Amino acid sequence: MFTRVDVTDEARRVIDQLRETHGPLMFHQSGGCCDGSSPMCFQDGEFRVGGSDVLLGEIHDCPFYISKSQFEHWQDTHLTIDVTPGRGASFSLEIPLGVRFVTKSRLFSDEEKQNLQPVRDAESVDPA
Repeated sequence: MFTRVDVTDEARRVIDQLRETHGPLMFHQSGGCCDGSSPMCFQDGEFRVGGSDVLLGEIHDCPFYISKSQFEHWQDTHLTIDVTPGRGASFSLEIPLGVRFVTKSRLFSDEEKQNLQPVRDAESVDPA
């Protein structure tokens, strides 16, 4: 099975740093509010997901959600979460560190499309 979302080593280091301070984390791929279409990092449970979201996968043991409508546009796209220096204009937890998460994307190959990890409705995800 091929994953739909992945994370760079540098982003893993930032996630580790944030986890030490904030505990369990979650991500939601922003659909355009505040900081464009940046991935947003929150304490797990601080961002309310629901019927309009899907669980795209996990990055570094953190659930990664995206809205269903945005997923419809990006369903043939592999996302890689990275970090870049600079402050974003969002509520994401990494902002005070002087970095921000960014999404890099590429189209899936035909082989990957045949063997993609399925997405799940956010409401069907066990919060424990």
